[in-house]
Amino acid sequence: MSQKETVVDQAYDLLLYLVPQLAKYPRSQKFLLADRIQTQVTDLLEVLVEAYYSPRDAKRPLLLRANLMLEKIRYQVRLSKDLRCISVERYGVISGKVDEIGRAVGGWLKAGDKAQAT
Repeated sequence: MSQKETVVDQAYDLLLYLVPQLAKYPRSQKFLLADRIQTQVTDLLEVLVEAYYSPRDAKRPLLLRANLMLEKIRYQVRLSKDLRCISVERYGVISGKVDEIGRAVGGWLKAGDKAQAT
């Protein structure tokens, strides 16, 4: 499996893990914070799929956008922990998955930069 397929799969797995967790948010946050996180992760998955199927010169802007989306997701998940919508343990799992995706996207960006330099 290529690097690109792996990061798309990782984003899918994050979404698959998050959906049941978001359903458990308290009513006060379910329709704002939980919905926003689910939308952001779904959008991230779509951007990564688009990057996978785009020509080489169109990938970089999509991957930079994915990096920005990951940062927003990090803060939203952290806020979820601080508001006690998710446990510290679940926060650790989610943060780990987000960081893994971030490393993969960064690697994909670096691979693209090397390809352009040659």
